[in-house]
Amino acid sequence: MIVSTAVRAALTTVALTALALAGGVGAALAQPPKPYEVEWVYRIKYGYQDEWWRIFQKYQIAALDREKQLGYVLDYTVTRPGLHVSEDSRWDYRVVIDYPTPEAATHEEEVTLALFPDVAARRAEENRRWELTLNHWDLPIHQIDPHQPAE
Repeated sequence: MIVSTAVRAALTTVALTALALAGGVGAALAQPPKPYEVEWVYRIKYGYQDEWWRIFQKYQIAALDREKQLGYVLDYTVTRPGLHVSEDSRWDYRVVIDYPTPEAATHEEEVTLALFPDVAARRAEENRRWELTLNHWDLPIHQIDPHQPAE
């Protein structure tokens, strides 16, 4: 079947218009952005985990919940080990937070201040929590495709 140049051009225009209306080829192939993940890990003095957790829930969990309501946090998980490990690698709590962007991770202080305007009381309790914390780190983490070369 012989198709004229004019018909071929018209068909191409119709196809491109349909793709544009549907979001285009790029939109169909685009991957949703990966969340910016941050891991908080804490090791607590023996015998003080309950006190530490109570303070952490009061301030940090409340702030994370509010950040989630505001859209700054997509989701978060808190884990605790089920058994024990050697003291040099022991940790007591691990929090993994999914932010939509790295910028979204910068709102913790403003949210905390809005929730807890009594800065002196919050500072005193948080200082106590840090007295009970033996080791801590915040670490951005990146999920990788195990089938791709190292970046």
